[in-house]
Amino acid sequence: MKGLHNYSCIFSTSIIPILCPNIVSLFSTMQTNKLHSTIKKQSLPERKICTYKPNIWKYDHLLTLTSEYSEEKYKVEAEKLKEEVSYTFSNSTISPLDLLELIDSIDKLGLSCYFEVETKEALEKIIMSVKTSSSSKEENLYATALCFRLLREHGHHASQDMLKDFFDGKGKLKVSDVKTLLEVLEGSYLSMEGENLLDDTRMFTTKNLKSLVSKSDYTFTNKDYTLSFPLAWRVKWYDVRKHICAQELERNNTNPMLLKLAKLNFNIVQATHQKDLKHVLRWWRNLSIVEDLSFTRDRIVESFFCAVGVAPEPRHGNMRKWLTKVIELVLIIDDVYDIYGSLAQVQQFTRAIEKWDPNEVEGLPECMQICFRSLHDTVEEISVEIQQQKGGLSALPYLKQVWLNFCKALLLEATWYHKGHIPTLEEYLDNGWISSSGPLLSLHVIFGLTNKITKKILDLYEDCHEIIYHTSVVIRLCNDQGTSAAELERGDVASSILCYMQQENVSEDVAREHIKSIILDSWKKINYHFNTVSTSHRKLVKHVVNEARMAHVMYQFGDGFGVQDGETRDQVLFNLVHPIT
Repeated sequence: MKGLHNYSCIFSTSIIPILCPNIVSLFSTMQTNKLHSTIKKQSLPERKICTYKPNIWKYDHLLTLTSEYSEEKYKVEAEKLKEEVSYTFSNSTISPLDLLELIDSIDKLGLSCYFEVETKEALEKIIMSVKTSSSSKEENLYATALCFRLLREHGHHASQDMLKDFFDGKGKLKVSDVKTLLEVLEGSYLSMEGENLLDDTRMFTTKNLKSLVSKSDYTFTNKDYTLSFPLAWRVKWYDVRKHICAQELERNNTNPMLLKLAKLNFNIVQATHQKDLKHVLRWWRNLSIVEDLSFTRDRIVESFFCAVGVAPEPRHGNMRKWLTKVIELVLIIDDVYDIYGSLAQVQQFTRAIEKWDPNEVEGLPECMQICFRSLHDTVEEISVEIQQQKGGLSALPYLKQVWLNFCKALLLEATWYHKGHIPTLEEYLDNGWISSSGPLLSLHVIFGLTNKITKKILDLYEDCHEIIYHTSVVIRLCNDQGTSAAELERGDVASSILCYMQQENVSEDVAREHIKSIILDSWKKINYHFNTVSTSHRKLVKHVVNEARMAHVMYQFGDGFGVQDGETRDQVLFNLVHPIT
């Protein structure tokens, strides 16, 4: 996605009223400094340089957003369309391939919640029928690749041996059809550790597709995006509108009722998101701390954008609100440790978090006292809301503990910085998965999805340690990939990239490739845990994993929080502001 002009097939509404008047002056991009030179030049100033740009959003305008699709009549219309589409599943003449493509379209168009039962039953029926299909060889390979991906996406067992027929006797990939190659590549990103066939498949298909991209007479339209950003790493909800646009252009291959339902559902869900956005904007304004914190980021819209990516379903409004508040506070507290506070000050700040006592921040700069009070009061409020809505045990002790763990991780990074210590990559990640905020966000996800706070639910948080850990590693490394240059310009603590460069005495490019390989390995572990977790916990795990996907979205094109006026702005307008007309 390069900008709003790519989506002219859907809307052409002016974006200017939503953005701050000084937006024109904000469009200059940061120049990336080479990290090698920064290793030698890194100094330890009393106060680091804040390079964040001011907020671009006009909150007054966002608070006026209204949508007719919040009306009940549209939900009734959606249910009628759902009934019409559901008949397709029971059509006795539908082929296994057509059924697979129907399920794929439902997933990509954001309609899975409407057809959960039908999809589950259909997948169970077509596992064997695809293998015995009488279709042509090339079409059968495509159907097999699609079936493999869908089975793994939905948590069903699918052996990598399903893809053996894609290779000849010499171990070379024998597929040349682009549609099949793309499907094979997408499936290969659902691999687990030790699945060498899928590793080979990913390597060969990537090579073949890159070769096709390089040919001047060949275009993928937008499908070459897959080569660097596969479906498995993307937030499905933030792809829905692009898929609607693409299927509109391919009307002959799209069920018109399905497409109509997708458009209607998108607008209905967006109306719910806009209502939640206005709630958190009012909260943010009432907090009234931005004017006192010139060193930090006013990014409440981007924080909400992330919360929607983790839990887009309309019924999860409370969780979205909690996550938005947490993410914005994470940004602020992170800047306290990374940019503003001296080592002694952040040590005192951490003690205050541990004791959960506002008196402990006396003597600190006023802005740090404001940060503590805002964090303290917001966590207390969220705890009360969880208690009122869920019942059971108090969430407060557990919320306090994950915030303390997060702040202690930030304190260790600040200590490294002030002592001029660049840790090894292993040392960095042992702490960095916690400073990523992944464990903090995951606890709120679990509280948001459960019906009641019980000892069993709290044990579940511990049981999900592995999936939370690997998700957090992805968050940490995606963040580093997108922000390392800007952070070093400010004089922040070393990132994973710099740690590896220093440790192995390699170039920035080599270090970045190594970090990419760790991200890939982490996803293999995530895939394993997703496919081995109990069915009853799969939805919970899916939302935790969405945190990692959201990290890819925010940092795929640089620092999506620090620099608002690029990809992030376009995505917010595209998904949260403008309805499909």
